[in-house]
Amino acid sequence: MSLDARKIWNTNHQQLTRIITKPEEHANAVSLFLELHDCLYASHGGNPDLTNYEDELLKNLREQTMRSYPVHTTNSNNSIVWHIWHSARIEDITMNILTADREQILHSEHFTDKLHTPVVHSGNGMSEQEIAEFSAAVDIEALLDYRQAVAAGTRSVIAGLQPGQFRNKPCSTQISRISAEGAVKETEQWLIDYWGGKTIAGLVLMPATRHNFVHLNKAMRIKLKLQK
Repeated sequence: MSLDARKIWNTNHQQLTRIITKPEEHANAVSLFLELHDCLYASHGGNPDLTNYEDELLKNLREQTMRSYPVHTTNSNNSIVWHIWHSARIEDITMNILTADREQILHSEHFTDKLHTPVVHSGNGMSEQEIAEFSAAVDIEALLDYRQAVAAGTRSVIAGLQPGQFRNKPCSTQISRISAEGAVKETEQWLIDYWGGKTIAGLVLMPATRHNFVHLNKAMRIKLKLQK
């Protein structure tokens, strides 16, 4: 994603922030969200004239580059596969548990059997050894499929919301599911508290969009550093 494209994405995200909680702007907010969200995921050749941010990241990206850890870049030492996992898990947890109150994509589509890793949490609070082991073991094809499945699930959730629902907050039973399902490490209670205080609008504006954008930026920095 070029600098100009990132600026446009940021400008549109600011516009979404302005309108998302206004019931009279609901249709426009959903449409703008879907546009912003789509920009972050691989197009898989559906439109040869369209190149999304994930397309650019994955183009000519070597497996060794994806698994390399640690990689010292701005504000991160983590691997590309960790960034992909972390952003997908955060989106899955917040959209399916806290927004839709339904089963996580990780479980409903049986990705725990495909990913070749025992890790099921968000990736927050992992030790260096844990990240190294995860980066070496995770099945990359399954990881990318999981990311796409989460994205499709998110779009269906948001497209199904009614005017005014962006103002809703998750209920206590939804919040308690995060710990019960091992979706975050026991040491990361702060994350549950943070999400629990957000409206659906807040979860859309950060975990489902901005958070993805930030971690794609970090992954791209790794690619540019290692594949000069």
